[in-house]
Amino acid sequence: MIVKDVTKYLEKIAPLHLQESYDNSGLQVGDYNSDVKGVLVSLDVTLEVIDDAINQKCNLIVAHHPVIFAEIKNVTKNSLVGSIIFKAIKNQINIYAFHTNLDNVSNGVNAKIADIIGLKRKKILLPKQNLLKLVVFVPVSHSKKVSQALFSSGAGNIGNYKNCIFTSFGEGSFFPISGSKPFKGEKGMLEKVNEEKLEVILPDYLLSDIIQSMNSAHPYEEVAYDVFKLQNNSNSGSGMIGELEKPIEELEFLNLIKEKFHLSSFRHTKLIDRPIKKVAVCGGSGSFLLKNAINENADIFITSDYKYHQFFEADNKILIADIGHYESEQFTIDLISDFLMKKFINFAIRLTTVNTNPINYL
Repeated sequence: MIVKDVTKYLEKIAPLHLQESYDNSGLQVGDYNSDVKGVLVSLDVTLEVIDDAINQKCNLIVAHHPVIFAEIKNVTKNSLVGSIIFKAIKNQINIYAFHTNLDNVSNGVNAKIADIIGLKRKKILLPKQNLLKLVVFVPVSHSKKVSQALFSSGAGNIGNYKNCIFTSFGEGSFFPISGSKPFKGEKGMLEKVNEEKLEVILPDYLLSDIIQSMNSAHPYEEVAYDVFKLQNNSNSGSGMIGELEKPIEELEFLNLIKEKFHLSSFRHTKLIDRPIKKVAVCGGSGSFLLKNAINENADIFITSDYKYHQFFEADNKILIADIGHYESEQFTIDLISDFLMKKFINFAIRLTTVNTNPINYL
């Protein structure tokens, strides 16, 4: 098993195309072709985490946060990032970042937070509009083959349903000219064929692969198809919102959050004397989603990294709970390790013993 086998699997769960434009997910240090001896899962990569990987005989670190995030001009021991990279290379340790692409999938970081709280009827808080509709015309005899090619390459997924397709029947016609090699009919003669029109939805980042698969399965020399940009919301995006089974009083719910996330304390806006039923969450820095949470009639928005003046934006419309960046994403380690353990049994998968939270409370 090599590093590329692991990263390819992770990128099926959360494709790199889903990361935010400012992000730097993917393999940051190492060699895709190196053999995997063990995987260490961590929220961050620090010098202590590198030591932990060495001690636990793991040569691949899968971390949520990228160690290379901002631009770097050199790799020396004079900077923290340089020291980490230098030490990783010296000890032949690969480093892979699984960041905002994992935030943006429906079974990712925010789903994990929602599950810890016990939310039901979950949905993406700010869905991406990255859906396309592909329409292709195919002879009836090859409809099943082309449909399966579309499904196997990632088309036809809608929410919790897969292999979704709409089919309609009609008659297609074509006139083969010089240089053509028609699947059916003869050059210089009009040919009519009973065809099916297949319509499927797909995410835009899979378009090239899906068209390639479609063309490989299609019998025609020249395949007729259309691609439309949709305004529909996809099943990926930022944050998540869900509901509790029954309303809970504000103070009781805040204490529940404190318990579930092992908090000694956390910041929140003033209570607004309204039971908590609908809950919006965003792991890490989520203040940009406040308007979405309010528009969805959430009673509370749980996130982190709020600045002083931003708390005023609650405006008695919603309760904001800033539970801390590390604290909101701490269960991401379990999430990633669960993904890996379901797939790989040929090498050890370890959770780091290092608490990488840089913030301490007195």
